Amino acid sequence: MSDKIKQRAQNIKRIRLERERAVFMKLGEKIRAYFFTGILVTAPVAITAYIAYKIFLWIDNSVHNLIPPEIIERYNIPMTVPGIGIILLVLFLIFVGMFAAGFIGRFFVHLGDWMVRRLPVVSSVYSLLKKVFETIFDNQGRAFSKCVLLEYPRKGLWTIGFLGAETKGEVKKSLKDDMLNVFVPTTPNPTSGFLIFVPKADVIELKMSVEEGLKFIISCGIVEPEKLGAKIKSKSKKKLFKKSAQKRGN
Repeated sequence: MSDKIKQRAQNIKRIRLERERAVFMKLGEKIRAYFFTGILVTAPVAITAYIAYKIFLWIDNSVHNLIPPEIIERYNIPMTVPGIGIILLVLFLIFVGMFAAGFIGRFFVHLGDWMVRRLPVVSSVYSLLKKVFETIFDNQGRAFSKCVLLEYPRKGLWTIGFLGAETKGEVKKSLKDDMLNVFVPTTPNPTSGFLIFVPKADVIELKMSVEEGLKFIISCGIVEPEKLGAKIKSKSKKKLFKKSAQKRGN
């Protein structure tokens, strides 16, 4: 009788230990999940704030170093207050813009542009940078205005591209069809990619913004906009309907 009581007590103790171990394991899993969730929430904000802070300090210190000491002493420009360099840089750029908008300013801008374009190596770099900045700051909003869906690099494989503009010039004359300039970015670095010329009929315009498309590409498909799946499903349904209709006709 005593052996049975001892065995029963041992079983109760074992079950209690197993339950306590299970409780602690669940608690540990929850704490670990909360920890990684905290990293996912705080890491992007912290890294972005750190990079912005470093860029802010770099610009601020660089502008301070460009100011002659005589001007600093004459106008009593404080060197210890953060942000003075940024303010001076913004004021300088506004002043340059005002000067360049005038008649004399436009003359000197065109003169400088003409001189730089005559330099052998510098001209190519200058032309490329000028085109990039003109595209980014285009007031008419023609720089990557829409996200599009297209089959690339072959039929059956779909990718996201950014719509530039209609194909013009020599390329249009050679292709003869209505084509679009589409930039297909690489993942996860969307700053590199391929410029391809696609017929209008083969391009599907998406409702997602360019920013949503960039997030989707940078995240390697993890951050997926809801509108993209609906577009692909509708396109696939249309293709299946056409195939079934063709089979019935045959």
